[in-house]
Amino acid sequence: MAALTGTVPDAPDPTRAPAHATTRAPGRAGPGPAPATVVDLSVSSVRALNQALHAPGAAARWRVLEPRGAHNVACGIGQEMTVDIEGHAGYYCAGMNQRASVTVHGNAGVGVAENMMSGTVRVRGSASQSAGATAHGGLLVVEGDAAARCGISMKGVDIVVGGSVGHMSAFMGQAGRLVVCGDAGDGLGDSLYEARIYVKGTVRSLGADCVEKPVRDEHLLELAELLKAAGLDEDPAAFRRYGSARELYHFRVDNAGAY
Repeated sequence: MAALTGTVPDAPDPTRAPAHATTRAPGRAGPGPAPATVVDLSVSSVRALNQALHAPGAAARWRVLEPRGAHNVACGIGQEMTVDIEGHAGYYCAGMNQRASVTVHGNAGVGVAENMMSGTVRVRGSASQSAGATAHGGLLVVEGDAAARCGISMKGVDIVVGGSVGHMSAFMGQAGRLVVCGDAGDGLGDSLYEARIYVKGTVRSLGADCVEKPVRDEHLLELAELLKAAGLDEDPAAFRRYGSARELYHFRVDNAGAY
């Protein structure tokens, strides 16, 4: 297994960490967070990183350097910790996340936070297709744009996108909330179940069984809470709400063309 790097305090412009493992630094006297464990993926493997993140008693804070678009970074974390990925990530970053707080300081590839159960995943840049796909819980924030099928088959996750989303977003969304501060592409909410969708900009077209619904006080309140959690300064009153018309719950021959 490739060696991991040691622990160093956070710094605005960190130098390259040593290639070999070192003993974790003792706790510092006085207030302040413990030093982060630093892993440089130019000298360590993703497999070694994920094994370390899953280990019992793993460090509470991690910094991942030189990700260079690597796939499957920080997947399946099942304990509370923070992971900062300093660069672009590839496919399925932070997939199956539980309890951890993962931040990508760049863009993310297909399926970021796929099947997430809880915790928080934040992408400082933009995300590719299927962001938050099938996710059951937690909060996914994409500060830039998200591509096609954002929130596909979402099952309870909250997704907040600072920019726009591509076509077929929230397709077959079963539960949870999708907030889009920009525009939405074609087929928004196609075959939607009970997920709620809020869009500030324009919607190119709605999918089958998705309709615009009134925004009541309780929706303004939940939207304000989601925007605050995402750290976005937007006016909830500027958004429109979309949901299921509930016409596809039961098969009717007259609706065969919509299935």
